[in-house]
Amino acid sequence: MTASADSARLPGATRPVALVTGPTSGIGLGYARRLATLGYDLVLVARDEERLAGLAAELDRKYATRSEVIAADLAVAEDRARVADRAGAGVEFLVNNAGFGLSGEFWTLPMDRLQAQLDVNVTAVVQLTRAALPPMIAAAKGSIVNVASVAGLVPGRGSTYSASKAYVVSFTEGLAGGLVGTGVRIQALCPGFVHTSFHERAGIEMSSLPKQMWLSVEQVVADSLHDLERDRVLSVPGVQYKVITTMAGLVPRPLQVRINRGLFNSRGRT
Repeated sequence: MTASADSARLPGATRPVALVTGPTSGIGLGYARRLATLGYDLVLVARDEERLAGLAAELDRKYATRSEVIAADLAVAEDRARVADRAGAGVEFLVNNAGFGLSGEFWTLPMDRLQAQLDVNVTAVVQLTRAALPPMIAAAKGSIVNVASVAGLVPGRGSTYSASKAYVVSFTEGLAGGLVGTGVRIQALCPGFVHTSFHERAGIEMSSLPKQMWLSVEQVVADSLHDLERDRVLSVPGVQYKVITTMAGLVPRPLQVRINRGLFNSRGRT
């Protein structure tokens, strides 16, 4: 699909458009609200059409933001293709936020669930980024935030989840070099533990985590945008997580693996 000069706008509108996946809760919701306050119209992508419609109504009421709703399951190839077509039609801001973890040991989980996790956490990120970039580069303007995790920098929070987020980090860092001079910014956002419904949905018990390790959604989004304005490809919100990731980079890999086993209990999560 070829994007026209005005394709990064909703029909009849003049505001720039941002596409956010997984916007009905957590970081995606925080980003949707923040982008609305910054003057963006939105393309909202999630599985639950009723919740998407409710969010669209809220954003219209509070911020006069127009929203296009796409009910899609990013674990399904046909749905990913529909969302990629919309991204390829032109958006100025893309937030690849949708993702999930799994409870249970890797070797006990059905392969279809493991594949769905990879399709949402990795395949969708690659496919939507690939679709969105050509019109952004043609316009010499655009921003992409790929939501990864501290788990992608400091492995230990499960196996396939950490691996998927490590892919997102490496993918984003690799793209950043090629995008220099194009006017397009890209970022891998690597939050630690955030007050969202993520762990509850995955069935992961988190009550023992110290309070000082939790971040708010608002802090994560604010730090991400702050780093994006400064062209920082890797964004790690929170001083505590900056310290952890910096120290991890200084420790030999075998020792890091041993330390991670003590810091992050990965039993029962994948």
